[in-house]
Amino acid sequence: MQVQIQALLAATGGTGSTERGVIGPNMGPHIEVAKLAIFNGEAGKVGGFVIACKLYLRMKMREATVEKQVQWVLSYIQGESADIWKENVMEELEAGEMDYETVEEFLTALKREFGRGVEELVKAAELRKLEQGGRTMKEFVQEFKRAARGSGYEGRPLVEEFKRGINGGIRRKLMEVENPPASIEQWYKRATALDRNWRESRREEERLRGKKETGGGAPKQEQ
Repeated sequence: MQVQIQALLAATGGTGSTERGVIGPNMGPHIEVAKLAIFNGEAGKVGGFVIACKLYLRMKMREATVEKQVQWVLSYIQGESADIWKENVMEELEAGEMDYETVEEFLTALKREFGRGVEELVKAAELRKLEQGGRTMKEFVQEFKRAARGSGYEGRPLVEEFKRGINGGIRRKLMEVENPPASIEQWYKRATALDRNWRESRREEERLRGKKETGGGAPKQEQ
């Protein structure tokens, strides 16, 4: 397959900055397309590489077989950890153990393989920005759980991020009790209960205050 890839590169003009004119039987005529940069497996570049591949394939290789399209993409994957993944894919393709119905399926697998680090970084950054603010604790916990999934945070670091995000009054009360919560699930449960009780108490105080201000309090006893 490596020989096939090299031949395909030569047929599509494997060097140079742009593709010009008619380049092959499956290539779009008279369309200038920027050449792809080599992808070395760096997580931050996989999204741009996949988009560039899709653009080129649609403009220049729309009529090519899926096998040739996959081989062409593989020809631009070189270096570091990408080589290992590329060799494994080539071996599986040659052995008939991997079959893609469309090149989009292959590109999705490529992005999933090398994009994990980026997704985790994005999730972690989102988690570190979360603050309860005026939301109920139940709402905040739901949002926190969503952001925590896939962030790489777990155990004590996850607990510390939750403590940082909740309102200071609740955090202090839970940390000052005789047996403070330890696990993240304990923090979720006890913080939610404390927040709910505080809000109910506040509503009751406001109700009684309003009743007093409108003269709706308890009747005075006659002398």
